[in-house]
Amino acid sequence: MNRSINWKSIGPGLLWAAAAIGVSHLVQSTRAGAVYGYALIWAILFANLFKYPFFEYGPRYAAATGESLLEGYRRLGKIPIALYAFVSIGTTFTIMAAVTIVTASIATQLVSPALTPLQYAVLILAFSALVLFIGKYPALDSLIKAIIVILTISSVAAVLVALGRPERHAAAFVPPRLWTITGVSFLVALIGWMPSAIDISVWHSLWTLERAKQTSHHPTVREALTDFNIGYIGTAVIALFFLLLGALVMYGTGEKFSPSGPGFAAQFISLYTRTLGTWSRPIILVAAFTTMFSTTLTCADAFPRVLRRLTTIILPKQFPDEKHSGLYWGWMLIVMAGAILLLTVLKGGLTFMVDVATTLSFLTAPILGYLNLRVVTSRDMPGEARPGRAMLVLSWLGIVVGTALGVVYIVWRFF
Repeated sequence: MNRSINWKSIGPGLLWAAAAIGVSHLVQSTRAGAVYGYALIWAILFANLFKYPFFEYGPRYAAATGESLLEGYRRLGKIPIALYAFVSIGTTFTIMAAVTIVTASIATQLVSPALTPLQYAVLILAFSALVLFIGKYPALDSLIKAIIVILTISSVAAVLVALGRPERHAAAFVPPRLWTITGVSFLVALIGWMPSAIDISVWHSLWTLERAKQTSHHPTVREALTDFNIGYIGTAVIALFFLLLGALVMYGTGEKFSPSGPGFAAQFISLYTRTLGTWSRPIILVAAFTTMFSTTLTCADAFPRVLRRLTTIILPKQFPDEKHSGLYWGWMLIVMAGAILLLTVLKGGLTFMVDVATTLSFLTAPILGYLNLRVVTSRDMPGEARPGRAMLVLSWLGIVVGTALGVVYIVWRFF
Protein backbone atom coordinates (compact mmCIF):
# COMPACT_ATOMS: atom_id res chain seq x y z
CA MET A 1 0.00 0.00 0.00
CA ASN A 2 2.72 2.49 0.98
CA ARG A 3 4.56 1.88 -2.28
CA SER A 4 1.52 3.17 -4.18
CA ILE A 5 1.19 6.35 -2.13
CA ASN A 6 2.85 9.50 -3.39
CA TRP A 7 2.06 12.19 -0.85
CA LYS A 8 2.07 14.85 -3.55
CA SER A 9 -1.04 13.20 -4.96
CA ILE A 10 -2.86 13.08 -1.61
CA GLY A 11 -5.43 15.84 -1.18
CA PRO A 12 -8.26 15.75 -3.75
CA GLY A 13 -9.67 12.59 -2.16
CA LEU A 14 -9.82 14.32 1.22
CA LEU A 15 -11.48 17.35 -0.33
CA TRP A 16 -14.00 14.95 -1.83
CA ALA A 17 -14.49 13.38 1.61
CA ALA A 18 -14.97 16.80 3.21
CA ALA A 19 -17.62 17.66 0.63
CA ALA A 20 -19.34 14.31 1.18
CA ILE A 21 -19.17 14.17 4.98
CA GLY A 22 -21.73 16.80 5.70
CA VAL A 23 -25.49 16.78 5.44
CA SER A 24 -25.59 13.14 4.31
CA HIS A 25 -23.74 12.12 7.46
CA LEU A 26 -24.55 14.58 10.24
CA VAL A 27 -28.22 14.90 9.28
CA GLN A 28 -29.37 11.95 7.20
CA SER A 29 -27.31 9.12 8.73
CA THR A 30 -28.03 10.26 12.28
CA ARG A 31 -31.75 10.53 11.48
CA ALA A 32 -31.65 7.03 9.96
CA GLY A 33 -30.32 5.55 13.19
CA ALA A 34 -32.55 7.62 15.43
CA VAL A 35 -35.75 6.70 13.57
CA TYR A 36 -35.08 3.17 12.27
CA GLY A 37 -32.29 1.88 14.49
CA TYR A 38 -29.93 -0.45 12.64
CA ALA A 39 -32.46 -1.24 9.89
CA LEU A 40 -30.90 1.08 7.30
CA ILE A 41 -27.27 -0.04 7.58
CA TRP A 42 -27.89 -1.95 4.34
CA ALA A 43 -28.96 1.29 2.61
CA ILE A 44 -25.68 3.01 3.45
CA LEU A 45 -23.64 0.02 2.27
CA PHE A 46 -25.82 -0.30 -0.85
CA ALA A 47 -25.41 3.36 -1.81
CA ASN A 48 -21.65 3.35 -1.27
CA LEU A 49 -21.19 0.17 -3.30
CA PHE A 50 -23.34 1.03 -6.31
CA LYS A 51 -22.14 4.63 -6.57
CA TYR A 52 -18.47 3.76 -6.18
CA PRO A 53 -17.62 3.49 -9.91
CA PHE A 54 -19.18 6.81 -10.81
CA PHE A 55 -17.17 8.71 -8.21
CA GLU A 56 -14.00 6.77 -9.01
CA TYR A 57 -14.22 7.74 -12.68
CA GLY A 58 -13.53 11.40 -11.81
CA PRO A 59 -9.93 11.01 -10.61
CA ARG A 60 -9.37 8.10 -13.03
CA TYR A 61 -10.17 10.25 -16.05
CA ALA A 62 -8.27 13.30 -14.79
CA ALA A 63 -5.12 11.29 -14.05
CA ALA A 64 -5.25 9.40 -17.35
CA THR A 65 -5.97 12.35 -19.66
CA GLY A 66 -4.96 15.52 -17.82
CA GLU A 67 -8.52 16.80 -18.33
CA SER A 68 -11.60 17.09 -16.17
CA LEU A 69 -14.80 15.11 -16.66
CA LEU A 70 -16.33 18.24 -18.17
CA GLU A 71 -13.92 17.96 -21.09
CA GLY A 72 -14.96 14.34 -21.34
CA TYR A 73 -18.63 15.32 -21.54
CA ARG A 74 -17.80 17.89 -24.22
CA ARG A 75 -16.03 15.27 -26.31
CA LEU A 76 -19.18 13.12 -26.21
CA GLY A 77 -21.15 15.91 -27.87
CA LYS A 78 -23.42 18.85 -27.12
CA ILE A 79 -26.20 16.86 -25.47
CA PRO A 80 -24.09 15.35 -22.62
CA ILE A 81 -22.52 18.68 -21.65
CA ALA A 82 -25.91 20.43 -21.87
CA LEU A 83 -27.48 17.66 -19.78
CA TYR A 84 -24.82 17.98 -17.10
CA ALA A 85 -25.21 21.77 -17.11
CA PHE A 86 -28.96 21.41 -16.63
CA VAL A 87 -28.60 18.94 -13.75
CA SER A 88 -25.79 20.92 -12.11
CA ILE A 89 -27.50 24.29 -12.27
CA GLY A 90 -30.77 22.71 -11.18
CA THR A 91 -29.26 21.41 -7.94
CA THR A 92 -26.57 24.01 -7.21
CA PHE A 93 -28.62 26.50 -5.22
CA THR A 94 -30.55 23.89 -3.24
CA ILE A 95 -27.39 22.02 -2.23
CA MET A 96 -25.53 25.22 -1.36
CA ALA A 97 -28.48 26.40 0.73
CA ALA A 98 -28.83 23.03 2.49
CA VAL A 99 -25.20 22.71 3.57
CA THR A 100 -25.03 26.36 4.60
CA ILE A 101 -28.15 26.28 6.80
CA VAL A 102 -26.87 23.17 8.60
CA THR A 103 -23.55 24.95 9.24
CA ALA A 104 -25.36 28.08 10.39
CA SER A 105 -27.63 26.09 12.69
CA ILE A 106 -24.63 24.54 14.42
CA ALA A 107 -23.10 28.02 14.68
CA THR A 108 -26.10 29.09 16.81
CA GLN A 109 -25.00 26.46 19.34
CA LEU A 110 -21.31 27.32 19.09
CA VAL A 111 -21.59 31.04 19.77
CA SER A 112 -24.23 33.40 21.06
CA PRO A 113 -27.56 32.81 19.33
CA ALA A 114 -28.12 36.56 19.10
CA LEU A 115 -28.05 36.22 15.31
CA THR A 116 -30.57 34.23 13.32
CA PRO A 117 -29.49 31.15 11.31
CA LEU A 118 -29.96 33.20 8.13
CA GLN A 119 -27.62 35.90 9.41
CA TYR A 120 -25.05 33.28 10.36
CA ALA A 121 -25.44 31.76 6.90
CA VAL A 122 -24.57 35.09 5.29
CA LEU A 123 -21.49 35.45 7.51
CA ILE A 124 -20.36 31.88 6.81
CA LEU A 125 -20.64 32.33 3.06
CA ALA A 126 -18.80 35.66 3.22
CA PHE A 127 -16.01 34.10 5.28
CA SER A 128 -15.77 31.16 2.86
CA ALA A 129 -15.33 33.59 -0.02
CA LEU A 130 -12.63 35.42 1.95
CA VAL A 131 -10.69 32.21 2.68
CA LEU A 132 -10.77 31.22 -0.99
CA PHE A 133 -9.82 34.74 -2.11
CA ILE A 134 -6.79 34.93 0.18
CA GLY A 135 -5.53 31.35 0.27
CA LYS A 136 -7.08 29.79 -2.85
CA TYR A 137 -6.62 26.03 -3.36
CA PRO A 138 -3.58 25.56 -1.02
CA ALA A 139 -5.52 27.00 1.93
CA LEU A 140 -8.51 24.80 1.12
CA ASP A 141 -6.31 21.71 0.92
CA SER A 142 -4.48 22.34 4.21
CA LEU A 143 -7.58 23.29 6.19
CA ILE A 144 -9.55 20.26 5.08
CA LYS A 145 -6.86 17.78 6.13
CA ALA A 146 -6.92 19.12 9.70
CA ILE A 147 -10.72 19.09 9.84
CA ILE A 148 -10.96 15.47 8.67
CA VAL A 149 -8.67 14.38 11.52
CA ILE A 150 -10.79 16.21 14.11
CA LEU A 151 -14.01 14.71 12.77
CA THR A 152 -12.68 11.15 12.68
CA ILE A 153 -11.35 11.21 16.24
CA SER A 154 -14.52 12.72 17.72
CA SER A 155 -16.82 10.33 15.82
CA VAL A 156 -14.92 7.20 16.82
CA ALA A 157 -14.80 8.32 20.46
CA ALA A 158 -18.53 9.05 20.60
CA VAL A 159 -19.53 5.68 19.14
CA LEU A 160 -17.18 3.70 21.37
CA VAL A 161 -18.63 5.34 24.48
CA ALA A 162 -22.21 4.94 23.20
CA LEU A 163 -21.68 1.20 22.76
CA GLY A 164 -21.32 0.88 26.52
CA ARG A 165 -24.63 2.58 27.26
CA PRO A 166 -27.74 0.50 28.07
CA GLU A 167 -30.60 0.79 25.58
CA ARG A 168 -33.43 3.08 26.67
CA HIS A 169 -36.75 2.44 24.95
CA ALA A 170 -39.95 4.27 25.82
CA ALA A 171 -42.62 2.05 27.35
CA ALA A 172 -45.04 2.51 24.45
CA PHE A 173 -42.40 2.44 21.73
CA VAL A 174 -43.50 0.86 18.44
CA PRO A 175 -40.81 0.49 15.74
CA PRO A 176 -41.80 2.62 12.71
CA ARG A 177 -42.56 0.92 9.41
CA LEU A 178 -40.12 1.66 6.61
CA TRP A 179 -42.26 0.68 3.62
CA THR A 180 -44.68 3.57 3.75
CA ILE A 181 -44.73 6.83 1.78
CA THR A 182 -42.92 8.56 4.64
CA GLY A 183 -40.40 5.76 5.07
CA VAL A 184 -39.61 5.38 1.38
CA SER A 185 -39.31 9.16 0.98
CA PHE A 186 -36.73 9.20 3.75
CA LEU A 187 -34.93 6.19 2.24
CA VAL A 188 -34.69 8.01 -1.09
CA ALA A 189 -33.33 11.11 0.64
CA LEU A 190 -30.76 9.00 2.51
CA ILE A 191 -29.52 7.21 -0.62
CA GLY A 192 -29.63 10.43 -2.67
CA TRP A 193 -26.70 11.93 -0.81
CA MET A 194 -25.00 8.79 0.37
CA PRO A 195 -22.10 9.22 0.27
CA SER A 196 -22.87 12.33 -1.75
CA ALA A 197 -24.40 13.60 -4.98
CA ILE A 198 -22.69 12.20 -8.08
CA ASP A 199 -22.12 15.79 -9.23
CA ILE A 200 -19.00 15.91 -7.11
CA SER A 201 -17.23 13.36 -9.28
CA VAL A 202 -16.67 16.34 -11.58
CA TRP A 203 -15.38 18.36 -8.63
CA HIS A 204 -12.89 15.61 -7.84
CA SER A 205 -11.53 15.64 -11.39
CA LEU A 206 -11.04 19.41 -11.23
CA TRP A 207 -9.37 19.22 -7.81
CA THR A 208 -7.05 16.48 -9.11
CA LEU A 209 -5.86 18.83 -11.84
CA GLU A 210 -5.55 21.74 -9.40
CA ARG A 211 -3.48 19.61 -7.00
CA ALA A 212 -1.18 18.67 -9.88
CA LYS A 213 -0.61 22.36 -10.60
CA GLN A 214 0.09 23.07 -6.93
CA THR A 215 2.66 20.29 -6.54
CA SER A 216 3.97 20.15 -10.12
CA HIS A 217 3.33 16.40 -9.96
CA HIS A 218 0.76 14.82 -12.25
CA PRO A 219 -0.48 11.69 -10.51
CA THR A 220 -0.61 8.30 -12.16
CA VAL A 221 -3.97 6.57 -12.30
CA ARG A 222 -2.90 4.29 -9.42
CA GLU A 223 -1.85 7.26 -7.28
CA ALA A 224 -5.07 9.14 -7.99
CA LEU A 225 -7.20 6.10 -7.14
CA THR A 226 -5.26 5.47 -3.91
CA ASP A 227 -6.02 9.04 -2.86
CA PHE A 228 -9.67 8.55 -3.83
CA ASN A 229 -10.07 5.25 -1.98
CA ILE A 230 -8.73 6.73 1.25
CA GLY A 231 -11.43 9.39 1.16
CA TYR A 232 -14.20 7.10 -0.10
CA ILE A 233 -13.73 4.32 2.43
CA GLY A 234 -13.42 6.89 5.20
CA THR A 235 -16.75 8.51 4.31
CA ALA A 236 -18.53 5.14 4.32
CA VAL A 237 -17.16 4.26 7.76
CA ILE A 238 -18.06 7.64 9.23
CA ALA A 239 -21.60 7.38 7.81
CA LEU A 240 -22.01 4.10 9.70
CA PHE A 241 -20.65 5.78 12.85
CA PHE A 242 -23.32 8.49 12.67
CA LEU A 243 -26.07 5.92 12.08
CA LEU A 244 -24.82 3.90 15.06
CA LEU A 245 -24.76 7.00 17.22
CA GLY A 246 -28.35 7.85 16.34
CA ALA A 247 -29.45 4.26 16.97
CA LEU A 248 -27.57 3.83 20.25
CA VAL A 249 -28.58 7.12 21.84
CA MET A 250 -31.93 8.09 20.32
CA TYR A 251 -33.73 5.08 18.83
CA GLY A 252 -36.75 3.99 20.81
CA THR A 253 -36.69 6.94 23.21
CA GLY A 254 -39.68 8.66 21.63
CA GLU A 255 -37.57 11.71 20.86
CA LYS A 256 -37.82 13.11 17.34
CA PHE A 257 -35.57 15.48 15.48
CA SER A 258 -36.81 19.03 15.11
CA PRO A 259 -37.46 20.24 11.54
CA SER A 260 -35.93 23.63 12.37
CA GLY A 261 -32.24 24.33 11.96
CA PRO A 262 -31.43 25.48 15.51
CA GLY A 263 -33.62 22.75 17.01
CA PHE A 264 -31.87 20.01 15.05
CA ALA A 265 -28.43 21.40 15.88
CA ALA A 266 -29.24 21.43 19.60
CA GLN A 267 -30.45 17.83 19.47
CA PHE A 268 -27.44 16.67 17.49
CA ILE A 269 -24.98 18.21 19.92
CA SER A 270 -26.99 16.69 22.75
CA LEU A 271 -26.42 13.23 21.24
CA TYR A 272 -22.71 13.61 21.74
CA THR A 273 -22.75 15.32 25.11
CA ARG A 274 -25.17 12.77 26.58
CA THR A 275 -22.82 10.04 25.37
CA LEU A 276 -19.41 11.49 26.21
CA GLY A 277 -20.41 13.79 29.05
CA THR A 278 -21.00 17.52 29.38
CA TRP A 279 -17.24 18.16 29.45
CA SER A 280 -17.13 17.27 25.75
CA ARG A 281 -19.65 19.87 24.58
CA PRO A 282 -17.11 22.55 23.49
CA ILE A 283 -15.00 19.97 21.65
CA ILE A 284 -17.99 18.42 19.89
CA LEU A 285 -19.36 21.83 18.94
CA VAL A 286 -16.08 22.75 17.30
CA ALA A 287 -15.83 19.37 15.56
CA ALA A 288 -19.42 19.52 14.26
CA PHE A 289 -19.07 23.10 13.09
CA THR A 290 -15.74 22.56 11.36
CA THR A 291 -17.13 19.46 9.68
CA MET A 292 -20.07 21.32 8.17
CA PHE A 293 -17.99 24.41 7.48
CA SER A 294 -15.59 22.24 5.46
CA THR A 295 -18.55 21.06 3.37
CA THR A 296 -19.74 24.61 2.86
CA LEU A 297 -16.22 25.74 1.98
CA THR A 298 -15.63 22.95 -0.54
CA CYS A 299 -19.02 23.63 -2.14
CA ALA A 300 -18.25 27.35 -2.25
CA ASP A 301 -15.12 26.54 -4.26
CA ALA A 302 -16.49 23.69 -6.37
CA PHE A 303 -19.70 25.19 -7.73
CA PRO A 304 -18.04 28.34 -9.17
CA ARG A 305 -15.12 26.23 -10.44
CA VAL A 306 -17.50 23.91 -12.31
CA LEU A 307 -19.76 26.69 -13.58
CA ARG A 308 -16.77 28.69 -14.81
CA ARG A 309 -15.56 25.73 -16.86
CA LEU A 310 -19.06 25.03 -18.14
CA THR A 311 -19.34 28.65 -19.26
CA THR A 312 -16.10 28.52 -21.25
CA ILE A 313 -17.14 25.22 -22.85
CA ILE A 314 -20.66 26.33 -23.80
CA LEU A 315 -19.68 29.92 -24.77
CA PRO A 316 -16.10 29.59 -26.08
CA LYS A 317 -16.22 32.74 -28.23
CA GLN A 318 -17.41 34.97 -25.42
CA PHE A 319 -15.11 33.36 -22.81
CA PRO A 320 -12.05 31.86 -24.54
CA ASP A 321 -9.89 31.76 -21.41
CA GLU A 322 -10.79 28.79 -19.18
CA LYS A 323 -8.82 30.33 -16.29
CA HIS A 324 -10.84 33.54 -16.38
CA SER A 325 -10.82 34.60 -12.70
CA GLY A 326 -13.71 37.01 -13.13
CA LEU A 327 -15.96 34.12 -14.12
CA TYR A 328 -15.05 32.20 -10.97
CA TRP A 329 -15.85 35.09 -8.65
CA GLY A 330 -18.94 36.08 -10.64
CA TRP A 331 -20.36 32.58 -10.35
CA MET A 332 -19.48 32.48 -6.66
CA LEU A 333 -21.50 35.63 -6.09
CA ILE A 334 -24.46 34.18 -8.03
CA VAL A 335 -24.34 30.84 -6.19
CA MET A 336 -24.13 32.45 -2.75
CA ALA A 337 -26.83 35.01 -3.51
CA GLY A 338 -29.11 32.27 -4.84
CA ALA A 339 -28.55 30.15 -1.73
CA ILE A 340 -29.36 33.09 0.55
CA LEU A 341 -32.51 33.87 -1.44
CA LEU A 342 -33.63 30.25 -1.16
CA LEU A 343 -32.99 30.26 2.57
CA THR A 344 -35.02 33.43 2.91
CA VAL A 345 -37.98 31.98 0.99
CA LEU A 346 -37.95 28.68 2.90
CA LYS A 347 -37.42 30.42 6.26
CA GLY A 348 -34.59 28.07 7.25
CA GLY A 349 -36.66 24.87 7.26
CA LEU A 350 -33.85 22.34 7.67
CA THR A 351 -35.20 18.86 7.09
CA PHE A 352 -37.49 19.94 4.23
CA MET A 353 -34.62 21.64 2.41
CA VAL A 354 -32.29 18.69 2.98
CA ASP A 355 -34.89 16.18 1.75
CA VAL A 356 -35.55 18.22 -1.41
CA ALA A 357 -31.83 18.45 -2.23
CA THR A 358 -31.14 14.78 -1.55
CA THR A 359 -34.19 13.61 -3.52
CA LEU A 360 -33.07 15.65 -6.53
CA SER A 361 -29.65 14.03 -6.27
CA PHE A 362 -31.24 10.57 -6.06
CA LEU A 363 -33.33 11.08 -9.20
CA THR A 364 -30.46 12.53 -11.27
CA ALA A 365 -27.82 10.00 -10.16
CA PRO A 366 -28.39 7.46 -12.98
CA ILE A 367 -28.06 10.21 -15.60
CA LEU A 368 -24.75 11.50 -14.26
CA GLY A 369 -23.52 7.96 -13.64
CA TYR A 370 -24.19 7.06 -17.27
CA LEU A 371 -22.30 10.13 -18.50
CA ASN A 372 -19.29 9.20 -16.37
CA LEU A 373 -19.34 5.65 -17.72
CA ARG A 374 -19.48 6.93 -21.31
CA VAL A 375 -16.50 9.20 -20.69
CA VAL A 376 -14.16 6.55 -19.25
CA THR A 377 -15.02 4.05 -21.99
CA SER A 378 -14.74 6.52 -24.88
CA ARG A 379 -11.99 6.38 -27.48
CA ASP A 380 -10.35 9.40 -25.86
CA MET A 381 -9.58 7.37 -22.73
CA PRO A 382 -6.24 5.51 -22.88
CA GLY A 383 -6.91 1.78 -23.12
CA GLU A 384 -4.73 0.84 -20.15
CA ALA A 385 -6.57 3.31 -17.91
CA ARG A 386 -10.10 2.16 -18.71
CA PRO A 387 -12.07 0.37 -15.99
CA GLY A 388 -12.01 -3.42 -15.90
CA ARG A 389 -14.90 -5.81 -16.44
CA ALA A 390 -15.92 -5.90 -12.76
CA MET A 391 -16.19 -2.11 -12.64
CA LEU A 392 -18.20 -2.04 -15.84
CA VAL A 393 -20.63 -4.64 -14.51
CA LEU A 394 -21.00 -2.73 -11.24
CA SER A 395 -21.55 0.49 -13.22
CA TRP A 396 -24.39 -0.95 -15.27
CA LEU A 397 -25.94 -2.50 -12.19
CA GLY A 398 -25.81 0.90 -10.49
CA ILE A 399 -27.43 2.62 -13.46
CA VAL A 400 -30.19 0.01 -13.84
CA VAL A 401 -30.93 -0.23 -10.12
CA GLY A 402 -30.83 3.56 -9.67
CA THR A 403 -33.19 4.12 -12.61
CA ALA A 404 -35.59 1.43 -11.40
CA LEU A 405 -35.67 2.85 -7.89
CA GLY A 406 -36.26 6.34 -9.26
CA VAL A 407 -39.21 5.19 -11.36
CA VAL A 408 -40.69 3.23 -8.45
CA TYR A 409 -40.32 6.24 -6.16
CA ILE A 410 -42.02 8.61 -8.61
CA VAL A 411 -44.92 6.21 -9.19
CA TRP A 412 -45.25 5.46 -5.45
CA ARG A 413 -45.03 9.09 -4.45
CA PHE A 414 -47.14 10.83 -7.07
CA PHE A 415 -49.55 8.27 -8.54
